[in-house]
Amino acid sequence: MISVITPVYNAEKYLSKSIQSVLDQKEVSEHILIDDGSTDGSWELILKHSRNNKKIIALQHPDKKNHGRSASRNLGLLNVTNNYIAFLDADDYYLPNRFNEDIKILNDSQIHGVYNAIGAHYYESSNQEKRELRKLTTLVEFVPSDMLFEALISGKKGHFSIMGLTIKKEVIDKIGSFSEQLKVAEDTELILRMALICNLIPGFLNKPVAMRGIHNSNVFNREDLYVTERLIMLELLVKWMGTRSIELNKVDKIMNLLWFFRFQQRMGLANEIRYWFQINSSHLRFLFSFLSIKYFPLIRKRQIYFSFLYRKK
Repeated sequence: MISVITPVYNAEKYLSKSIQSVLDQKEVSEHILIDDGSTDGSWELILKHSRNNKKIIALQHPDKKNHGRSASRNLGLLNVTNNYIAFLDADDYYLPNRFNEDIKILNDSQIHGVYNAIGAHYYESSNQEKRELRKLTTLVEFVPSDMLFEALISGKKGHFSIMGLTIKKEVIDKIGSFSEQLKVAEDTELILRMALICNLIPGFLNKPVAMRGIHNSNVFNREDLYVTERLIMLELLVKWMGTRSIELNKVDKIMNLLWFFRFQQRMGLANEIRYWFQINSSHLRFLFSFLSIKYFPLIRKRQIYFSFLYRKK
């Protein structure tokens, strides 16, 4: 059976639809809802649903304050009782038969998780261009599990949402829980960790199993927040990779992204030298590898300069 985890913050307007879509799934035996310090009627609504259905587990943080999505999902993870875990945000909802194929696929002991396409539901009017951009969130073709990390990093074959993912509980034991240092992009960071050491395979790539609720209050409308958090996400991922003996060529791909985004912000040379020394010295195997040379700012900037000159010719 499946445990579904939903963090809730001021989602009273959308919550009943989300809860009902979970209860409609015959494979789900518990829906863990974590109120994250809501100031609207979300907590009262959660309690109302929990009184009407024993599948619903109502939780709050001990201090009843707002701690963010990562901390809320982690609280949910501490309370799951099933071997299979799925996630759903409070303004999103599942489509009928969401887990039919996932359960069949996960019967294979060698498979750790299944990912699927998701669609978009617009709660408010939106222009056609935005609707097309979010029509379907999916990988555009089959990607072998051992190539998934590279595919997700490149972005050339699309990506998938945590809402379309079902995993075995052992995955969290392997990779750890959500990074509570992140306000956004915490699901992306977790998925990349999974792709590095877990066997994830696709379910449905050409039709959605769930719908993301699009409205004016969505956190992914905050581009400024994502710019800042993206750097933190990459830093956390590099440090985690060092603790798990991930291949250096894969660490290189993340460091390359980190360098690119920092380069866009025009950091001073002295700051960059200090920063990259700290990154490379966080693990000895980074410090005594090609990475410490490649990402030493004076050398890296010279490489970029000569590459630019070569392209001009």
